[in-house]
Amino acid sequence: MNELVTRVADNVGIAPDTAEKAVGMMLGFLQREADDGAVARMIEAIPGATELVARFNGEGEGGGGLLGGLMASFGGGVMALGQQLMGLGLGMGEITSLAKETIKVAREHAGDETVDTVVSSVPGLSQFV
Repeated sequence: MNELVTRVADNVGIAPDTAEKAVGMMLGFLQREADDGAVARMIEAIPGATELVARFNGEGEGGGGLLGGLMASFGGGVMALGQQLMGLGLGMGEITSLAKETIKVAREHAGDETVDTVVSSVPGLSQFV
């Protein structure tokens, strides 16, 4: 298991397999929604992140019942990601901790400038990180 998944599992207090899937989904979301150049640099800089995105990118999309379907039809964004993560059994506190820990690790590997560009390019993301 890579450093990012281990840190998220330990610091958020969730099972490693849930952390792996949640981080992969979050990074996949960022890959689709954030500034292309910055997010590519960020994902490449985090050891194991490229593999997580490849495994879990798009997982959970279109799910989430009526609410998930409505969010997907309106473009979804951060709220749709939150719904997908709730589908893994995560609560809002855990989702916020997941986001903060993922961004913290990203800053360590990719630097503040790159990560700030990623965060600022996704509407609504800054309130969670």
